[in-house]
Amino acid sequence: MKNIKSLIIALIVLTSSTQIKAQAVTTSTAVNNVVTAYYGVKNALTADNNNLAQTNAKALVAAITAVPMDKFTADQHKLWMNYSTKLQFDSRHISESSALDHQREHFTSLSKNLSELVKGLKMNTAVIYEQYCPMKKATWLSETSDIKNPYYGKQMLTCGKVTETLNPVTK
Repeated sequence: MKNIKSLIIALIVLTSSTQIKAQAVTTSTAVNNVVTAYYGVKNALTADNNNLAQTNAKALVAAITAVPMDKFTADQHKLWMNYSTKLQFDSRHISESSALDHQREHFTSLSKNLSELVKGLKMNTAVIYEQYCPMKKATWLSETSDIKNPYYGKQMLTCGKVTETLNPVTK
């Protein structure tokens, strides 16, 4: 009986500490988690992997919904509200479609909106490269300066150029 009580108490303590840690996520960490999840979608499209793009887009939706909006400043909150719905819309479409061309179509607006959000919030903790595909006339964000085109994948993997470098924000 003592072992069961000890086990229950241990589970309660573990659950409580996990909830406290979950509440401690900062807006900066949460926004950077969104960017990292976006990279997963981008890298899947670069590899022409529609199934992985679907899976990673679901993770992106989860990362977007996990952002603690109540911790933003008023200006940040307004910016987040302007873009988060658009990001969720495109992420959800990518996650629900197995057609690579349809996924890439939504990736175009996803990339544009995330770029505007990241530039406005100024919370990135790592360098972000904005890259441009002249064939698609669209941009995407990358964690590396190497060009790996998500719009054409293996067909034209190195088509594009870096147009802007967003350095990490230090506070």
